[in-house]
Amino acid sequence: MEKAYMIYIYGKVQGVGFRYSALQKANELSIKGFVHNKSDGSVYIEAEGKAEILEEFLVWCRQGPSWARVDDIKYEEIPLSNYKKFVIR
Repeated sequence: MEKAYMIYIYGKVQGVGFRYSALQKANELSIKGFVHNKSDGSVYIEAEGKAEILEEFLVWCRQGPSWARVDDIKYEEIPLSNYKKFVIR
């Protein structure tokens, strides 16, 4: 079953390659959507994929790349947008 989440990630998550690492992980897991930096210093992701794969992606988001520091993560289910691939915006 396909699901979609909007995910906000807070902490030291900009300037540490978070978006590029998220792109790699999303491609590895066949997740579609996008990632981009927000003006408040957080990272925003919309991710679509199989429910169990999205759970694995959320686990990764709680850690991020080794040079990031994730302090908090908030996410909620949203309607599917049927993205074709995962991109950095």
